[in-house]
Amino acid sequence: MHLGILTGGGDVPGLNAAIKAVTEQAAARGWSVTGLRRGWAGPLNIDPDNPETVNDWTLALTPDVVRDVDRAGGTFLHTSRTKPSATAVKDLPQHLRGKFAGEAEDKKVDCTDHVLRVLEHLKLDVLVAIGGDDTLSYASRLHAEGAPTMCIPKTMDNDVFGTDYCIGFSTCVNRGVELITRLRSPADSHERVMVVEMFGRYSGESALITGYLAGVDRILIAEVPFDSDKVARLLAEDRARNPQHYAVIVVSEGAHFEGGSIVESGPADAYGHRKLGGIGQDVGEVIKRHGINVMNQNLAYLLRAGMPDAMDLMVGRNFGTMAVQLLDEGKRGLMMAIEDGRYTTQPADISTKGRRLVDVDMFYDPDQYRARIKRVEGLPMFLK
Repeated sequence: MHLGILTGGGDVPGLNAAIKAVTEQAAARGWSVTGLRRGWAGPLNIDPDNPETVNDWTLALTPDVVRDVDRAGGTFLHTSRTKPSATAVKDLPQHLRGKFAGEAEDKKVDCTDHVLRVLEHLKLDVLVAIGGDDTLSYASRLHAEGAPTMCIPKTMDNDVFGTDYCIGFSTCVNRGVELITRLRSPADSHERVMVVEMFGRYSGESALITGYLAGVDRILIAEVPFDSDKVARLLAEDRARNPQHYAVIVVSEGAHFEGGSIVESGPADAYGHRKLGGIGQDVGEVIKRHGINVMNQNLAYLLRAGMPDAMDLMVGRNFGTMAVQLLDEGKRGLMMAIEDGRYTTQPADISTKGRRLVDVDMFYDPDQYRARIKRVEGLPMFLK
């Protein structure tokens, strides 16, 4: 069997562990593996009539090639937010421009027929796609159109529908707790309110769990609009009660004021997402109006940087291993998943069926803007 593998969307720690596991498990069965570089940009940029493009956009993977890749974060195959089914004409590789001659430069066109041709040209029996719901939704489309795929979920937001856990989440939380603990020093020294912004476009789980474990004073999540003046008053009370005279609030990047909307900037990417970030600054400005000095810190890429923790090494490796084991059993069109603490699978298109959000009633107090775990007994280790 000949497998292809790619990583799409934002990088997270643990991707390389999954790539390594797929490669080693395939090699043990006498199969070959080809890595497609830069996510879906790989097959989009390959011209079957030009061998040089194949060399530029693919990498033959063997146990020797992947021997030590899991010691580093990110993805050594590189990644992109390319969407072959909605690529602007101006962003097409030269060999595809002629097909859409006369179209407006900004018009988005569907090149899925080209991607299918490339996968056939590479003689790939199955493509393993590692990514969030955007990457995996396109993989499920390819499967529906006759190119078998297997999907592995990753995202620091932990919001892919159909699984309780995605590669990258544990490292995000671990790193977030560590950084917030360090940030207490300047907040304490200057007696300020520290506003920490974290990932979470639609789901506030990474901010909620990080804030819960770091013991912060307040948490704003994407699922619950907030009263900015009330938040400022609560933080003023938190700061006054603290003998060290400081307070800390964690803000999900998708959080928004009551009656407001998510803070975004710049043009939309191929999946329709604009760049998030800035709500932490806005919250800080409101707090300042209440006469309190503020420090703002957006953790951003610091949460992605560096090697994965043990949990993401384990889940990345196990998802990759499980994908190959299931292929060996003749199964196709599945997404690796964890449900109630156990490894399982879902249909490849599960990520298109809904959106995984925080269970506010179970895990959050929307009146006090704090984590509130109603009942721990019976929950899986990472809650849900």
